[in-house]
Amino acid sequence: MPMITRERYGATDVLELRDVPPSRPGAGQVLVRVEAAALNPYDWHAMVGLPYFARAQFGWRRPRADGLGGDFAGRIEAAGPDVTGLAEGDAVFGLVGHTPDGSTLALGTLSTQLCIAADRVRRRPDHLDAAGAAALPLAGITALRAVRDAGAVGPGDRVLVNGASGGVGTFAVQIAKALGGHVTGVCSTRNLELVRSLGADEVVDYTSDDPTAGDTRYDLVLDNVGNHPTSRWRRVLADDGLYLASFDHPERRLLGPMAAVARMSVGARVHRRRMTMLNWSLRPDDLDALADLVDDGSITPVVCCTFPLAQTCEAMEHLASRRARGKIIITMEDTPWGA
Repeated sequence: MPMITRERYGATDVLELRDVPPSRPGAGQVLVRVEAAALNPYDWHAMVGLPYFARAQFGWRRPRADGLGGDFAGRIEAAGPDVTGLAEGDAVFGLVGHTPDGSTLALGTLSTQLCIAADRVRRRPDHLDAAGAAALPLAGITALRAVRDAGAVGPGDRVLVNGASGGVGTFAVQIAKALGGHVTGVCSTRNLELVRSLGADEVVDYTSDDPTAGDTRYDLVLDNVGNHPTSRWRRVLADDGLYLASFDHPERRLLGPMAAVARMSVGARVHRRRMTMLNWSLRPDDLDALADLVDDGSITPVVCCTFPLAQTCEAMEHLASRRARGKIIITMEDTPWGA
């Protein structure tokens, strides 16, 4: 079966489209014919092996996982023993879990087939195509955990989403609105109308206005960009407000965002403000929550663009540009060698 693989860390030239032996589902697993997969910043970090501290998870000398990709949508081809509730032909979506030793995500959805634990798979919402369903899992769960769980957003709460036009941001705006929040989205000029269309009550163009300089105080600031010092975000937090960082600082090769996290922790204690890095573990019932939000019309995935599997290198370069609106999707149509 065709699959994107790599044997070492590096730029997109380390990626290869190879024909690898097909998998068979074991107990509690299903075999999915993948129709679409979404790219996430995690995939870029796993490809380049940066920041270096993350190699404790990815593998020190070479990648532990040969593949890339965590989000997927497709159809069940076969079910192993002890699988209930899913059957051959079901349209599904899901998110990979961790490797058996718990060290890293079992990446590998950039492939035409995938064996995965059945509890990581859910039926696809009826009105979503494969691309839309593949866009949901990781970015959607990140936004859900930030807005619903960590931020505990409720009616009337003021929410600011920095990076509102990105993968996580587009979901965060919609989820915050669904929970009754008053949402301010921060984005570039070209994305203002997109963010408004997602339901944002106010939009700030960061190319001409500073979102940290206004008089409004926010109950939740979700920062997906990291383009302002946390000291400036403290100015716009309500007394009991929460600042959540969800960015990666790809230019910082050694520690990535960890230095910023350390400074933020010290500043939060000194200034008595709630400021922290968003951290969460995979929980399959979040897939159900996302499907419910799609079904009731609260959220709609935003797909930036699609690339065939054979053009994964180009797709990864677009991801690295940090200019994507919504999610970048890899499709398995017209993949060489068939399945």
